Amino acid sequence: MFGMLLINYSVITGVEGKGPSWLIKLTSLIEGRASALFVLLAGIGIALMTKRTRESSNKEQLQKARIFIWKRALLLFVLGMGLYVIGWTGDILHYYGFYLFFLTFFIGFKKRTNIIIAGVLILVAQAIQLTYDMFTGWQPNALFMEYVDFWSISGFTRNLFINGYHPIFPWFAFILIGFVIGCYSLKDGRIQRNLLAIGFTSLVIAESASVVLIKQLTPVLTSEVAQFLFKTGPILPSVLYMLSAIGSSFIILVIILKVTEKAQSFWLWKVIIPSGQMTLTHYIGHIVIGLSIIYILGRIENQQLPFIYIFSAGFYIGSVIFSVLWKLKFDRGPIEWLVRKLS
Repeated sequence: MFGMLLINYSVITGVEGKGPSWLIKLTSLIEGRASALFVLLAGIGIALMTKRTRESSNKEQLQKARIFIWKRALLLFVLGMGLYVIGWTGDILHYYGFYLFFLTFFIGFKKRTNIIIAGVLILVAQAIQLTYDMFTGWQPNALFMEYVDFWSISGFTRNLFINGYHPIFPWFAFILIGFVIGCYSLKDGRIQRNLLAIGFTSLVIAESASVVLIKQLTPVLTSEVAQFLFKTGPILPSVLYMLSAIGSSFIILVIILKVTEKAQSFWLWKVIIPSGQMTLTHYIGHIVIGLSIIYILGRIENQQLPFIYIFSAGFYIGSVIFSVLWKLKFDRGPIEWLVRKLS
């Protein structure tokens, strides 16, 4: 969650490249990884939720599960569009709505089939990036900040599938891969070791390939083109970014699983867990409340990374404290309760 706060506040306040070099490098490593992990975890959640239904092979129960997920997807879409209306153009919730909707058509597929589909999505996305003007729809003077025809049918569709912040091609691959690994027993030590090995290998290969290709091909392609093709940042999401983000997500997932196993009774873990159970509430809160505070402080533009790190840490600590106090009286966060009630 801290990564989400950090990156979103960095983008909205325009801190790119402003701060100590070590902070700039650290931020670039985090960029795009928190969102990828969240989407992957959503896939795992759907796999766990539909486990009994899938194992029973009951078509009627499977359809009921789909309808339940569709309701959740619609609510997330509405919440996301609400945030977009009030000015948060970096919203991911409306994308989540479509991820969940499309995922329901794959929950009956074999694991290998879904992995192949995820790979095809990533490759198709890369092909689109090489053959299509990926800046179409974006305000020329505010690239990847303002999408000028978002509210038209063609603009919305283009943004959703091709060149928005988290387009279906290739971001749907994250939730599909998450669903696949969620079908395994994640408490199994062998599964965890395999995930760790795959994650580490994927991360190292992607990051190493990025460095080598950019360095070797810059004299031929120019720095701008080489960065565009081979960087591992989320905008635009290349094959190397996807491999890197999947790898880092696997590693973090295994670390979380190990910590959960070993430190269930540790007081700090008990304090942090409630905030994780209220992620949706905190996502909306960090936009509505967090950005309002930044605006009141007069820090909405041209900020430095140290301020964003301090503010993000403060907001995160505040969110953790709020979560602990809220859970003393209620089972679910306010937005989580609303979504469950309506679906």
